[in-house]
Amino acid sequence: MTNPGSLTPLVLGPEGVPVVTDAEQAKAAPEVVVLSAMAHGLEEAGEAIGVAFLAAAAGLDQERRGLYADVVLSSLNAAARRTLEAMMKSGYEYQSEFARSYVAKGRQEGRLEGLLEAKAQGVLAVFEARGLEVPADIRERVLASKDVAELDRWIRRAAVVTDARELLDTNGS
Repeated sequence: MTNPGSLTPLVLGPEGVPVVTDAEQAKAAPEVVVLSAMAHGLEEAGEAIGVAFLAAAAGLDQERRGLYADVVLSSLNAAARRTLEAMMKSGYEYQSEFARSYVAKGRQEGRLEGLLEAKAQGVLAVFEARGLEVPADIRERVLASKDVAELDRWIRRAAVVTDARELLDTNGS
């Protein structure tokens, strides 16, 4: 006889969780495909489970997509992750809005990173073309900048200052 105040935990092992590899089944029960990945993602079925999850992710709100995707990806075996990455790189068309949004976000971040790097190199190139020596601390500061407007200002200033240290002088033009 159990005490009315006691708790009896329910335990669900891998054998109690279905292997979900069908996209329609995954769409109908996205939480089950997440459990499937957690229980069976390290097995041979890991890749198929991951693909099924991508189909299911399209119907989820952004918060659940992010949380579930993190759990699924961290639950898959390395081979499954590599295979999915190869599929995606070889023209695989993402089925879920979640995946498409993260790819778009990554592209946007990559473009910004490239723009910042190009502008920083532009500042240094102007100094080089003018024959001005750039001290290491100034070089590091320019290369570390994450502000497009600041780098644009510095490109213009690099064309007129007489010493690279003047670049950071906020009292100047």
